[in-house]
Amino acid sequence: MADPATSAARPTLEDVARVAGVSRATVSRVVNGRQDVAEHLQELVRDAIARTGYVPNRAARSLVTRRSGLVVVAVAGAASPHGPPDEVDFHDPFVGRAVGGILRALRPRDVDPVLMLAETDADRVRVLGHLQQGHADGALLVSTRPDDPLAPLLVDAGVPAVIFAHPAAPLPVSFVDVGNREGGALAAEHLVARGRRRLVVIEGPPDVPSAHERLAGFRDVAARHGLPDVATAPGGFSFVTGAEAMRTLLAREPALDGVFAANDLMALGAVDVLEEAGRRVPQDVSVVGFDDSALAPVARPALTSVRQPIEEMTAEMVAILLAQIDAPDRPVTESIFEATLQVRASS
Repeated sequence: MADPATSAARPTLEDVARVAGVSRATVSRVVNGRQDVAEHLQELVRDAIARTGYVPNRAARSLVTRRSGLVVVAVAGAASPHGPPDEVDFHDPFVGRAVGGILRALRPRDVDPVLMLAETDADRVRVLGHLQQGHADGALLVSTRPDDPLAPLLVDAGVPAVIFAHPAAPLPVSFVDVGNREGGALAAEHLVARGRRRLVVIEGPPDVPSAHERLAGFRDVAARHGLPDVATAPGGFSFVTGAEAMRTLLAREPALDGVFAANDLMALGAVDVLEEAGRRVPQDVSVVGFDDSALAPVARPALTSVRQPIEEMTAEMVAILLAQIDAPDRPVTESIFEATLQVRASS
């Protein structure tokens, strides 16, 4: 609520400084995103801004900082199953969770997002134009395609950028990812510990490095436990492709008793097919997914899943990007997060 002493007119920096008990210069540094202010003083200023209702003049601030105070959040590779192929499905558990995590991480930084689709060549031209014309200070790319064409374009344009997941080809660009191989290993160890011996895997798309890593980690552990012959079937990270792969694997390995799917949507498709076939989960077949999406704990049965800490990963994306904007010569950063297993009723 605005402070009564300052509510009669539009609040100024001086009003904020008086309420915070700091100098006008300190308020100015905080408002302009400077990092040379002690954290407790920043908290005082932010609290005073909230109390006074002060709104920074973005145009004036841009003249001082030579920054827009905006970053592009570019989203690609998750086409809606019910719409045109160049539209993104924000109900997709991964896309919605990643974009939501970025928005939450940006909010306290006084940086606003510009959400842009990057599905087509025309979309990518618009994203680059927005950045090169100074309408945004950098870009965060969330894409399900490891070879997304926007990533090298951002590098060539020389704009600060961070991408979600390891790029398919070597690129001098910062990224965050999870330990995919370790996650696959966790799934295999868990299924073996549950006494499962006839293991199968529903893979991700063949061109996605994370899918290969998850399978490789799973196979490594299975082989160490004397189970070298793990049957696999490809999926496309969707419920439908998970169900199709499960039907294929049931026909090939009717006695299977343990399933690892490379994401939760495919795992849920697998559970649906298993139940249709009269195979009880988890009594007859244990099922493990990957992502620990919002669907996992509310599924029936609740889905055991390798957790990908997307909220922490997207917060790190924001931190890396803002550091790059502050220091353009900052080296490329590769941040890999630990995978953990969330055990629930499906196994």
